[in-house]
Amino acid sequence: MSDDPQSTPVDRPRRRRTTDDQSLLAGSRQPENFTQSDPWRVLRITGEFVEGFDALADLGPAVTIFGSARTRPEEADYKRATALARDLGEHGFSVITGGGPGIMEAANRGAHEIGVPSVGLNIELPFEQHVNPYVDLSVDFRYFFVRKMMLVKYAQAFVIFPGGFGTMDELFESLTLIQTGKIENFPVVLFGSDYWGGLMKWVRETMVPAGKISDADADLLLVTDSVSEACSHIVECRLDGSGWKQREESARRVTEAVFGRR
Repeated sequence: MSDDPQSTPVDRPRRRRTTDDQSLLAGSRQPENFTQSDPWRVLRITGEFVEGFDALADLGPAVTIFGSARTRPEEADYKRATALARDLGEHGFSVITGGGPGIMEAANRGAHEIGVPSVGLNIELPFEQHVNPYVDLSVDFRYFFVRKMMLVKYAQAFVIFPGGFGTMDELFESLTLIQTGKIENFPVVLFGSDYWGGLMKWVRETMVPAGKISDADADLLLVTDSVSEACSHIVECRLDGSGWKQREESARRVTEAVFGRR
């Protein structure tokens, strides 16, 4: 099992191909082949949900860890993600990632080393992405929205390391689900104050004063540079999440009040 930094998608030759997501979003052109039509595609989507539910149903407590696929093994964030996954594993949490390189590989590596289930939910991309060698349970997905459901459904918390658009997508989707009461007692940890500090400053100094979110919404995030703090926060929420539930309920009350006025 190699952790060769040359295995990152930045360096590999990319062979682009049309993905199922791309075909689904391409428009309403009626294909000549019925098996490429939207009604037929619904069956494939249903099958993908069934496969994911079946594979993960008995997983138990788990934490999903996100972050850049471009993070190299010699970088501090890679080492911290590995350490955090090990610590979470010692407290009985499985680890779920997107199954690729970078932070995903680091988190799967920590879980694998400590002997807890190391799950990788891989996604079909226009270029090849192989599951990293530290994944014990791998599920492949064609559709981003199905994969995103599994990343949330089987996790009790998110830890989000520095990353790009995909990482931001997962961050804000999780906050939306919490704010609207779709998921409860679900801590979200941003790891790396230097990286996330600018975003949090904008959230508190622009979004809150503009009335687009409330102070309670901004409080749904824990920003830390400490592996032990991130782990203990998740463990405490799992054992006694009363404090975190109060934060979530406060955010929901504000949201409900706003929609109730419309």
